[in-house]
Amino acid sequence: MHTETRTLLTVVCEASVASRLIADLERLGARGYTITEARGKGGRGVRDAGWDRSANLRLEVVCDAATAHAIASHLRDHYYDHFAMILFLAEVKVLRARKFGSDTA
Repeated sequence: MHTETRTLLTVVCEASVASRLIADLERLGARGYTITEARGKGGRGVRDAGWDRSANLRLEVVCDAATAHAIASHLRDHYYDHFAMILFLAEVKVLRARKFGSDTA
């Protein structure tokens, strides 16, 4: 089975910014995303998974490395100071790599 490497960008943040976040992701080149409810405890206390203003979401994007880094930089620069948010990047092996963009520059 042939696989290729792409980058998984995971964002955990306040659900209240979902529509802004989605617009930014699409503008920055994400071809798709997955959103799930998230709950846990961090620097801003315990967050439940109810879909109200205090809820968190987990957003995942599989894309090429350049797109992932552009999105991560944008989120850091425009969201970190104002919203509860963490993000992390991981290399993943994917099938049908063309769905997720190219790592060739």
